[in-house]
Amino acid sequence: MQEKWSPQSWRAKQIRQVPVYQDKAALESALSQIKAYPPLVFAGEARRLKDRLALVSEGKAFLLQGGDCAESFAEFSANNIRDTFRVLLQMAVVLTYGSGVPVVKVGRIAGQFAKPRSSDTEIIDGVELPSYRGDIINGSEFTEEARIPDPQRMVTAYTQASATLNLLRAFAQGGYADLHEVHRWNLDFVKSSQQSERYRALADRLSETLEFMAACGLTSETTPQIRETEFFTSHEALLLNFEEALTRVDSTTDEWYDVSAHLLWIGDRTRDLDEAHIEFMRGIKNPLGLKCGPSLDPNNLLQLIERLNPDNEPGRITLICRMGAEQVADKLPPLMRTVKAAGQKVVWSSDPMHGNTVKSSTGFKTRPFDLIRQEVQTFFEVAKAEGAHPGGLHLEMTGKDVTECTGGAQAITDEKLADRYHTHCDPRLNASQALELAFMVAEALKTEREGKRDAA
Repeated sequence: MQEKWSPQSWRAKQIRQVPVYQDKAALESALSQIKAYPPLVFAGEARRLKDRLALVSEGKAFLLQGGDCAESFAEFSANNIRDTFRVLLQMAVVLTYGSGVPVVKVGRIAGQFAKPRSSDTEIIDGVELPSYRGDIINGSEFTEEARIPDPQRMVTAYTQASATLNLLRAFAQGGYADLHEVHRWNLDFVKSSQQSERYRALADRLSETLEFMAACGLTSETTPQIRETEFFTSHEALLLNFEEALTRVDSTTDEWYDVSAHLLWIGDRTRDLDEAHIEFMRGIKNPLGLKCGPSLDPNNLLQLIERLNPDNEPGRITLICRMGAEQVADKLPPLMRTVKAAGQKVVWSSDPMHGNTVKSSTGFKTRPFDLIRQEVQTFFEVAKAEGAHPGGLHLEMTGKDVTECTGGAQAITDEKLADRYHTHCDPRLNASQALELAFMVAEALKTEREGKRDAA
């Protein structure tokens, strides 16, 4: 029998990857403020996302989840939000055409402020200070004062997330997401891409499709689905004080929802079955993500799924696999096999970013595009071999023209990383690299779809 759950029951469990606040009165004051604030998202929206993810688990949709490694207070601007949203829209159009199914769009945005760290401290020039854990906790500046956890940062994070969501809703429903405009952006990308011939055929077929739809009377003026889109938000539920403060009872169902985001995920470093993060997440009704790294045992994965989704509800669990290009072929098949044998209804998504982080010859932390592409390709191959649906892609990316990941059609080298290396945490794909990957995945999805059709 499971112990009775409450939004506070996680406090009785062991916890990792959280700060220790020195000023308890300031902590309680900040949490009281947040508890009094309105929800950032609504329970009905979270249920709608779960319905969409249920379709993904059945092979009838595809999940695209992407955004910043860690959102920054300093870089908060309408332009940055717009550019990331725009690239996700561009990717989604390409993936929709390739897969022949709807693409569920989920941003790592409006709440992705906290980051787990491999060490509690870092040393620079012989000076040791607490690690930077994201702007919601402390500052990235390497000073003793900046690295002290400040609870008022949670209030700032809420305010920024609220403003971000307001702008995203306007973009999604106000015409910015018009399919014709998004396709025009993609045509501009294809023209400037060094691999334009490879992508032009797909782009041309999509142009013909839009022209045919217009001839049938399906235009932006007559069909709201062409000028509007659904867009959901997500982040890692790492800072449980903040998440608890935004956990509310839904008035229509009397169930608990974390209204800080539509989807929350559990990181690879905080997925212990008997610790605080699993305890908190098992009680909220949002759709949940679970990061699956190379150390995850298949039986442990099954226990986690059963703890988080005892009713085997479709759309509840998304398994975000982050193995690394060199390990995915060995580590992923046993997980897929075990989950399938147990009859668990899950979404399988590939995170090709976190397992492929290396240190460049110039000292920058980076991720080679070739390894990212390789992990995605192997993910599709393994899923096909195991009879699972390769249902999603999870990326750390930005709409800006940064130079943080090497390779891709732009041929970013180690020496070029310093040109525009802007991340506060981990390296991200830039807009061009993200679109290049989307075209590649679209081709893989199209091949899978044609194979199924031929088999039928």
